[in-house]
Amino acid sequence: MIRRPWFKPAIILVAIVLVAWFVAGIMRAGNNEQAPPPSSQQITLHGGHVRGNRISTRSWSFDYKSAQMTPDGTVASVDGVRNGILYKNGKPYLSMSAEHVSVNTQSFDFTATGDVHVTWLHPKDGVTKSFDTDLVQWANATKMLELQHPSYFRTGSETLKVASIEVNFNTGSIKLGKVEGAVQAPGP
Repeated sequence: MIRRPWFKPAIILVAIVLVAWFVAGIMRAGNNEQAPPPSSQQITLHGGHVRGNRISTRSWSFDYKSAQMTPDGTVASVDGVRNGILYKNGKPYLSMSAEHVSVNTQSFDFTATGDVHVTWLHPKDGVTKSFDTDLVQWANATKMLELQHPSYFRTGSETLKVASIEVNFNTGSIKLGKVEGAVQAPGP
């Protein structure tokens, strides 16, 4: 039998190198893979109820079928808005539904499209009042409400068609496009 004095230290050295290589591989595993940043994921919600307050007073609420938020959180798209309630002095004032609403969450501008229906709740004169349209745009910075498509106002059994409407809430001015139909004014 031939003795090789270098054989045992060589085996130990190879074993140490293999263990070191194995440990380094485990420690480096996944270093090249980067998880997507949290802000690059679109947020999608299915069915829910949202409520907003102004200071401590209830301001609005609605149910929705689905909602998506852009990855940066600046635009929300809401589909199937129903049971929407706008409050005035903490009491239900208007009921609203819409097929689709897109909201800029930073400027609070919004656009409602599809079947948009608004009904006045608890009118003082007891006459049901509502309007229907397919496009509503709100510019929050200028406090302008624009309905550039025909709107149908209903009071009781009467209907009034207005080609377009612009309301400036800063000045209180209202501009109506072509008006069709007749509405009887309430008596004294």
